[in-house]
Amino acid sequence: MITVICGTNRANSNTLKFAQHYVDVLRSKTNEGVELLELDKLGSEWYNAAMYSEANIGDTVKEVQDALMIPSSKIVFVSPEYNGSIPGALKLFLDALSIRKAKETFSMKKALLVGVAMGRAGNLRGLEHLTGMLNHLGLVVHPNKLPISACHTLVDDAGKVNNEGTLKVIDAHVDSFLQF
Repeated sequence: MITVICGTNRANSNTLKFAQHYVDVLRSKTNEGVELLELDKLGSEWYNAAMYSEANIGDTVKEVQDALMIPSSKIVFVSPEYNGSIPGALKLFLDALSIRKAKETFSMKKALLVGVAMGRAGNLRGLEHLTGMLNHLGLVVHPNKLPISACHTLVDDAGKVNNEGTLKVIDAHVDSFLQF
């Protein structure tokens, strides 16, 4: 299974549009199951002051971990740029998953990183921060990270990625990851 993570808890974000596009491209290129995980759909019950104890991990985290993260052999992280890095919600999500069954969740799984930003760097700095975190957790990060700049100009009114050059780059990015 491949899980694509929309790395923000902001509803209806540009990040979601690109994450959904990755899901669509992956489904067209592989027979593996491909699932989308939207952090904004998790709610907030899993975030609490005692969450760093396995006894206090919320049911939502356990359900996501057991249904999506542990069965996945590959994970695509689509992360927006927030304050020069990744959203706190994505970092908190990784923290929550690292408390229970961390080895089964992360160890030696393959990760692909996509950054989206309205600015010109495509969250390149955030992707490097995320790489360090994922390596620490035991994931093998694909060396070709894709920073997508001016993301808001690359989608149409229906929320679909419509820039020809960007579509080609994403297609090649997915092909490379599937061979990884």
